Amino acid sequence: MTTLHIEVVYPLRDEQHVVHLEMPEGATVKEAVERSGLLARHPEIDLGGANKTGIWNKLAKLDAVLRDRDRVEIYRPLLADPKEVRRQRAAEGKAMKKGGGDLAAE
Repeated sequence: MTTLHIEVVYPLRDEQHVVHLEMPEGATVKEAVERSGLLARHPEIDLGGANKTGIWNKLAKLDAVLRDRDRVEIYRPLLADPKEVRRQRAAEGKAMKKGGGDLAAE
């Protein structure tokens, strides 16, 4: 049986936790995360809900089968919806442009 070399990563705001593992062929994302010990060290991780997982920057389901040298990533939930943030910035920009009328009159 082939041994896979896997890296499991959980980034925090100020640091990144990286765990190197050897897993048997046929191992899944969920098995790698569980074996990494990161769930015990970071009880805020919720694989069934808020936290998504990926392999090399692409979303992956927990039952995805790993290949040698894969990097499993545990993503933190977003603090704000990016679409909503863009809408707010656009609205603020339009409001600022409307206020510049006095300069144009001079």
